[in-house]
This record gives sequence, C-alpha cells and structure tokens, in this order.
Amino acid sequence: MKRLNRSLNTRRSFVGVLSSLALVVSCGLTAGAAWAATESPDVFIKRLTTELLETVKADKTNLTGDVTKIGLLVDQRIMPHVNFQRMTSSAVGPGWRQATPEQQKRLQDEFKTLLVRTYAGAVSQINDQTIAVKPLRAAPDDKEVIVRTEVRGKGEPIQLDYRVEKSADAPSGWRIYNLNVMGVWLVENYRSQFAQEINAKGVDGLITSLAERNKSNARVVSK
Repeated sequence: MKRLNRSLNTRRSFVGVLSSLALVVSCGLTAGAAWAATESPDVFIKRLTTELLETVKADKTNLTGDVTKIGLLVDQRIMPHVNFQRMTSSAVGPGWRQATPEQQKRLQDEFKTLLVRTYAGAVSQINDQTIAVKPLRAAPDDKEVIVRTEVRGKGEPIQLDYRVEKSADAPSGWRIYNLNVMGVWLVENYRSQFAQEINAKGVDGLITSLAERNKSNARVVSK
C-alpha cells in the first residue's frame, strides 16, 4: 500500500495527471479526408474531453467537490472510451497470465475504480487550465497513435500524451489505452509497483491492496 501511495504522489499526483485529461478546450482541428471512416484521433481526444468539461461546467453543483456525483459522470462519459482490459493487463504485466479469469476480472474492476475515483477528484478541481493539441504525427492507416497535448495555465506547461488504438466496436473508432504526463507513462509506472506487490503477496495480494485503497478513497470522500 505504501508503494502504491508513493507512486500516486510521484511527479504530481495522478489527480493532477487526470485532471489535465478533462481540460481539452483549445485548438481548432480538422479531420482530413484520409480519416473519413472515423474521427481522427486528435479530434476524438478533443471532443471527448471537451464534452465532459462542458457538462461539468453546465451543472454548478459538480464544481462543489461532489466526487461521487462526478465519478458517475466520468464513468458514463469517459470510461467507455478506455480499453480497460488492455490497460489492466499491461499494468499487471506477467502476473496477468498467472491470474485466473476471476482474478483478472477483480483486477480490472479494482483498477477501474481506482482510476475513476482519481479522475473524478481531478474533475472536481477544474480551473482555467487549457490544453493545446499538437499536430498529429501519424499515417492514416496507423492502428496505434500518440496524441500529444500540452496543459497550459499557471506555471510551466505540462506534457500530457495519449496512446490510442483503432477499435472497430468504438463509436469514434478509437480507444485510449495509456497516458503520459511529464514523461511518465501511467501503465508503465503502475507496472513496476504492481510487480512488487505480486512478487511479495501474489495476485490476490495485489487485488487486496487495490481494494483497500479504493475503500480508503471512498471513506475520505464520504467525510
């Protein structure tokens, strides 16, 4: 648990990381003819996060710190566009193959709860930050793309990048499977922490650690 806590406080908490994800409100982007079948990935990121931001701002009660309410909104608007199975299996690493189907489901559920709660806490702190979406460097037939953005507000700009993959069952044609803030990829950061948990306590130990953290977060919110 201490290791998980330290990872979330490294180089700004992931509350700060994920708050940036909710603040894309800049840059007029156009989808070229080559992307006609789907949105271009940069337009997808802009639309997804702008819609969330506008919904939150439209209801002033969302800005009073009601993390539970915002968590429901995040779960409805953002999480369907995330490939959680890929994100979880990548974060767990070799331990994923050791896990039973039931353990894999528990890992995915607990990891999702952790990210939704963190994201919701971040959205509740929305301010005047904006994001500049950088020119996309990708070919029309690329299956996986990095969308690079920069959070701009007070202080130095913060790097925030997204790895997205083409997905036939996604309405936009894309799903998010990793995030990078200030040079640190979310999945890789968790992978090293999760590997230590699995080596020390096994897959069930990691599930227990995640469940305990989620319960602790819920208690803090309810106070």
